[in-house]
Amino acid sequence: MKIFVTGATGFVGHHVAKALAAEGHELRLLTRKTSNPANLEGIRGETIAGDLLTPESLKPAIAGCDAVVHVAADYRLWIPDPAAMYKANVDGTRELLRLARETGVRRFVYTSSVATMHFRTDGIVINEDTPVSLADMVGHYKRSKFLAEQEAIKAAQAGQSVIILNPTTPIGPNDRKPTPTGRIFIDFLNKRFPAYMDTGLNLVDVSEVARAHMLALTHGAPGRRYILGGENLTLKQILDKMAAITGLPSPTVRIPFAVAAAYAFFEEWITGRIRGKEPRATLEEVRMGRKKMFASSARAQTELGFRILPVYPAMRAAIEWFRANGYAP
Repeated sequence: MKIFVTGATGFVGHHVAKALAAEGHELRLLTRKTSNPANLEGIRGETIAGDLLTPESLKPAIAGCDAVVHVAADYRLWIPDPAAMYKANVDGTRELLRLARETGVRRFVYTSSVATMHFRTDGIVINEDTPVSLADMVGHYKRSKFLAEQEAIKAAQAGQSVIILNPTTPIGPNDRKPTPTGRIFIDFLNKRFPAYMDTGLNLVDVSEVARAHMLALTHGAPGRRYILGGENLTLKQILDKMAAITGLPSPTVRIPFAVAAAYAFFEEWITGRIRGKEPRATLEEVRMGRKKMFASSARAQTELGFRILPVYPAMRAAIEWFRANGYAP
C-alpha cells in the first residue's frame, strides 16, 4: 500500500512510520524545513518537503496514494500565539482531508487525541460514547484537537472513509522534542519533581499505538473513534513506577490545586511573558490536572484487535532513551 504520512519526525509519528515501513508499505513522509530529521533515520520512505499550511503544494505527493495517515499536530500546553496552533491542527486537518478527497485516496486515518474526550473529576472511566462538547475542552490544545476531530467526523458523515484514533498518553523511546508527558519523565530524572498533584493519566505503549494505526487501515470502521490506551494510573503511581525503575526517590508531598495554580500563574507571567521562554508549569496543565484522564479501550480491542499492554516496559524504554540521549544523567 502506498501511504502519505504526516508527523513522522515527531514522537508518535516516528513509531507509526517505522511500523508501516516494517510491514513493507511504500511511504511518502511529509516533513517541514524546520523539522528535526533525526527520527526519520532508518525508516524507508520518500521524504516530501512541504507544509499543511500551503496544502496545494502537497497535491502531487498525495495523488496516487492508497491512504493518508495524518499524525502531525502542534502539541504544546503553552504557546505565545494560539492562532498558529489552530491553523496547524484545525485548518491543516481540514485541508488534508480535502486533498485526499480530490485525489481519490481510499482511506484516511486521523490521529486525534484522548484530549477530545470529556473527563471527570471523580475519575470515572470514560469511553468514545461519553457525551462531550467544545465547552468541556480546557485550553487551546484541547480545543484545537476537538475542532480538528470535528472536521474528520464531518468528512466521514459526508461519505469519506475516515477512521479516528484517540491515543491516551503514549510512552516510549524517541520523544525528542520532548512532549509534555516526556518532560514529566525528564523532570523526574533530573530531580526537579519535588511534589505532585492528585491527578491521573492513562499511559499507553507507543509501539502498540503505532500498531493500531496499521490495524485501522484494514479493520477500522469509517466514522468511528477508537481510544488507544493502556493503564489508568494516578500521577503518584506513575512517579512510584519511575522510582522503582531508576532508584530515585518518589515525591511524597501532595500539593493542593490552588497552590499549583498560583505557581503556574507566576511561571506563565515571569518565564513566559516577561522572559519569553516556555514555563515549567501552565494554568492549562493545572486545570487539566483537576480531572483524572481515565479511559477504556474496549472498542479498539474488539474492533481493531488492539492490545492493552503493561506500561512498565515502555516507561523503562523511555527512561533509558532519555538518559542515553543526554536529557538526564
